[in-house]
Amino acid sequence: MPLPLMPEPSTRRIRRIRSQAGPPMIDRIRRRGSSDATIWLSVLLLSLGFGLGIVAPASVFAQQSPASAGATESEGEGARIVKEPLGDPDEKTSDPLEKLNRIVAIVNDEVILLSELDRRLDAIRREMRRSGNPPPPDSNLIRQVLDRMILTRLQLQLARLAEIRIDDEQLNRAVLRIAEQNRMSLRGLRDNLRREGLSFSEFRENLREDILISEIRRREVEPQINISGRDIDLYLSSMRNRKPENEIYRVRHLLIAISEDAAPDKVEKARMRMIDIIEKIRGGASFSQMAASHSDGQQALQGGDLGWRKAAELPALISDIVPSLEVGGISEIIRSPSGFHIVSLVDKRSDNLHIVEQTRARHILVTPDELTDDASARQQLTVLREQILAGADFEGLARARSDDVSSASKGGDLGWINPGETEPEFEQVMLSLNEDEISAPFQSRFGWHIVQVLERREHDDTEAALRAEAQRNLRQRKFEEVLELWLRRIRDEAYVEYRLDDL
Repeated sequence: MPLPLMPEPSTRRIRRIRSQAGPPMIDRIRRRGSSDATIWLSVLLLSLGFGLGIVAPASVFAQQSPASAGATESEGEGARIVKEPLGDPDEKTSDPLEKLNRIVAIVNDEVILLSELDRRLDAIRREMRRSGNPPPPDSNLIRQVLDRMILTRLQLQLARLAEIRIDDEQLNRAVLRIAEQNRMSLRGLRDNLRREGLSFSEFRENLREDILISEIRRREVEPQINISGRDIDLYLSSMRNRKPENEIYRVRHLLIAISEDAAPDKVEKARMRMIDIIEKIRGGASFSQMAASHSDGQQALQGGDLGWRKAAELPALISDIVPSLEVGGISEIIRSPSGFHIVSLVDKRSDNLHIVEQTRARHILVTPDELTDDASARQQLTVLREQILAGADFEGLARARSDDVSSASKGGDLGWINPGETEPEFEQVMLSLNEDEISAPFQSRFGWHIVQVLERREHDDTEAALRAEAQRNLRQRKFEEVLELWLRRIRDEAYVEYRLDDL
């Protein structure tokens, strides 16, 4: 399968970002991550399903909007808050349309209107009510939502400057996957959106924006992440000395943001604010309510909920702390470059690893080219299949005729295949076959195949699964750390002007 090589991360300021294309890709039958899969996972991590009953996992820990928690002129290059209302302060706005078109923020050379802010506030309030989290006071909610909109706008600006495009076909696939993930038809999805007060066209555009953001994040952040075999060995060694690996934890998080170079009096003020929050929670206040009202974290409006995670999947800052907490317990204050944190253990449960069913298969691939169209490729494989059924040697024909160079030298043998390792079209056909059965010709994005299942087995793949999981967890941890720094940098380099005083 193609293995995309990521471009170098951009170090230019926002107005000078330019796109970079990756080099040619190497075809293999085993999937190492298609762009569609990357987009879909990223879409889930960005909580696209609000209002649809989709619960998305928390994707960024301690990732606050850099402008939150009382931004001032010192909070980033070019950032300032306008203290004077627009126009004459004694003049009252009576025209509702004029009021909705008022500017609430300037982000570089773009503006955010009051009407946009109102729509987003309505959507957030609906989602919080649906999930059982009462919205925080407007004084907190408005600023949190506007800060998030500013950060979203900055990322979309970067995506445009990098010339990232999401075509309608790509968007349609993402819409269908959301419907499938929620076990509904496309019509059912439309009806659900309508009941939630969201038009289908608005949903599609929100989805397009979220995919653009996931792509610019992937381009800018992933090239900075490198996980070595030694990293994995050290990680597994440390994890074996911790709590049982089969326990997973549901955690809530609250962050009071403070910059690394903040004055001592501001640091102390933030610490005292966190102490006051802890006392209120220990006195009976809801952690989720306090997080929604006071946290600067990315999950604030979800009550600080990070979802269910194994200890290995928790951010490094809290991975040693959470397993030691009792259910319902609250940590002491944790200091990091982002500010002051506390976490609460909502619940924990067992999550044992399971045995996988592996399939050993072999195939012959014919790839269409200038001389071979789809019909011809399919016909060639039909003839080869008939020859094999009549007694010809599959292995010999694969060596002579298959266009998959890596497996042709092995007589088409793909070895033992775990679930999810091959393309969906290939896996679907392979799993439908009995042992020794040969499929009819079928198409994937690599060309036309026939596949034969040789045998199946139940396999304890624990060690390989642990290493794969360790790599994913290390990559996710590093991604979150680098993403936080990148978001802070693009926010600091942007010109942002707040105009909230007229609300």
